[in-house]
Amino acid sequence: MTTSQHRPHPIRASAARTLAAAALASSIVTAFAHAQPQAPGRIPDTLEQRVAACIACHAPKDTAGARAGGVYFPRIAGKPSGYLYNQLVNFREGRRQYPLMTWMVNHLSDPYLHEIADYFAAQHPAVPSPPPSREPAAVLARGEQLVRRGDPALKLPACVACHGERLGGVAPGIPGLLNLPRDYVNAQLGAWRNGVRRAHAPDCMATIAERLSPGDVAAISAWLAGQPTPPGLRPLERAERRLPLACGSAP
Repeated sequence: MTTSQHRPHPIRASAARTLAAAALASSIVTAFAHAQPQAPGRIPDTLEQRVAACIACHAPKDTAGARAGGVYFPRIAGKPSGYLYNQLVNFREGRRQYPLMTWMVNHLSDPYLHEIADYFAAQHPAVPSPPPSREPAAVLARGEQLVRRGDPALKLPACVACHGERLGGVAPGIPGLLNLPRDYVNAQLGAWRNGVRRAHAPDCMATIAERLSPGDVAAISAWLAGQPTPPGLRPLERAERRLPLACGSAP
């Protein structure tokens, strides 16, 4: 999301997309190369070897997400397995739109997607501290309000009401919200607002995103991006309270 009204020059934009695609392809090739064993001619048949393409974008062991070709990718390590599985299925079935992800999963079976989800859910690497936020104090205060208390006037529940008081997510299907790139959070909320990203009905996140202004989206993403991840944070085994909205992805 952006408040800028300037359109990029089409030739420059095309060149930028080409460079981004080249950088991404290079990062995937590099990941596969690094995953090869020292002995030539033999590739170990391990799940870690098979998910090398995932690691190329989400970083080795997925410590904090990666940046490739100017595009931000989310951290997926430690998120609930059910959530990760749901997202892989959503990409495969068109409820989420990202061509590379769709291409990678559209031929994979449900059991295989479960294996991939379980693999990343079991990863709990140390999380680096986020850089200091440069956003105005008023923006950060609004973001914290929406995350912690919501906005009754807009019928917006607090983010913590579903994602947990510590924002670490809830098993089996609600993700944590910490240590995510600000641009990624902006993009996902924008995708829900625009109907590009969908989930199983009733789609609670689409309902929430429709009630958020672009300024509120920016405030939420800025505040979340500046929050440190507590050591040892794990998804809750069960919700701390009744969910404020019916949600098809988290029955």
